[in-house]
Amino acid sequence: MASTRIEGTQASLLDVFNAEASEQPLTADVEEVVNYVRAMETGLQRLQTLPFSTRLIREMHSVILAGVRGRERQPGDVRTTQNWIGPPGTTLQTATFVPPPPDQLGDLLDDLEQFVHEDPLLPPLLQAALVHYQFETIHPFLDGNGRLGRLLIVFFLVVRERLPEPLLYLSPYFEAHRSDYYDALQGVRERGDLDHWLALFLDGVRVQAADAVTRAERLIDLREQYRPRVRAVTRGAANALVDLAFEQPILNARLVEHRLGVTRPAALAALRQLAKLDILTETTGGPRGQLRWQAKQVLAALLKE
Repeated sequence: MASTRIEGTQASLLDVFNAEASEQPLTADVEEVVNYVRAMETGLQRLQTLPFSTRLIREMHSVILAGVRGRERQPGDVRTTQNWIGPPGTTLQTATFVPPPPDQLGDLLDDLEQFVHEDPLLPPLLQAALVHYQFETIHPFLDGNGRLGRLLIVFFLVVRERLPEPLLYLSPYFEAHRSDYYDALQGVRERGDLDHWLALFLDGVRVQAADAVTRAERLIDLREQYRPRVRAVTRGAANALVDLAFEQPILNARLVEHRLGVTRPAALAALRQLAKLDILTETTGGPRGQLRWQAKQVLAALLKE
């Protein structure tokens, strides 16, 4: 909820909502965002049987790269060749940063795993910052390290029970401060300047947490306004549709039919009831002129910068 733009892609939340309501094949950018969410869901589900580990990281990596940018670069497999970081055209000799060679990756990933599981001597946020730094410095995969490394921040905080759900995303902050972000990571590598990196990381947590709280409060207020208005006129499917509109604020009849387990006429009736109450707005633009309904106030709360 923290940004209209998804880190590392040209897709926005609005693009994702439109794609889910279009029933058409996803574009490459939208699919990257969907994979990002799936990777988090996969990791959280696998935690029921598998600890935070290199194996789990590899499984999440394979989901992130499935069918999208980087899919030909060994998804889920720790690299066996040298990589490097720098602007386009950079060579190994001119790289901004050269990660450790492949023969060191096993030991380094073991160290990272041990650091995650050891009795905490640091506050969780500082430990999360160091976990992210370690992962990005190891750079264990040929592609997708940035996407996965940012995801591991919130994943770690959920594992450590500092977040009940993956509600905090630092990617928008890092994107907005891209140069400072890379400089801070490089400062630790070159000079051991942890203070700069930790200060940047904690400022990102502060900014994104405040943003998430503000958006959540707007959404809760809207939901509490909508629910009694709908209950006053119907006890039917429109009541369940209110909650669905906060999960999927661009809807069509087929989606409602499937998600609420109702007939097509009942889905259409519920959509039209919410439109009469000015909770949804009927629009066109779907495939073959398919009707859609937008929860515009929900979208505004989610997407407003």
